[in-house]
Amino acid sequence: MFGNDRDSIRRYYRAVWSKASAGQPLEPLEQLIAEVIRAHPEYQSLLRDVESVLSRDYFPEMGETNPFLHMGMHIALREQVGGNRPKGIRAIYQQLCRRASDAHAAEHLMMECLAETLWEAQRAGGQPDEGAFLKRLRRLAG
Repeated sequence: MFGNDRDSIRRYYRAVWSKASAGQPLEPLEQLIAEVIRAHPEYQSLLRDVESVLSRDYFPEMGETNPFLHMGMHIALREQVGGNRPKGIRAIYQQLCRRASDAHAAEHLMMECLAETLWEAQRAGGQPDEGAFLKRLRRLAG
């Protein structure tokens, strides 16, 4: 698709944004990525000169947000909701969309649950626990 290393992924975001900005046809995944980028105007300037941020690290403990990780989490959540995997996530998402001001805001709420689940998996050296993720989301939607 677009590679597994950080530089390739960041370059792919830039290529997609370039195509979208030029009004070129996009593949379904590219459309999804372009939608997420459109929803984040604060990150669009990074994509004009992605070479300058290829090797940049972002440190949450210093109050920094990794824009590529942030957009990637939106993409992951949209794919999960679209496929209803883990089973039940779509209903939770719909409930959060009704409560939040819009779908984007609902995704931001869900990101905390996703981030915690991914962090636990990374720390344990295993796969993310879908059951724990759904449990967090259900608590959030509660």
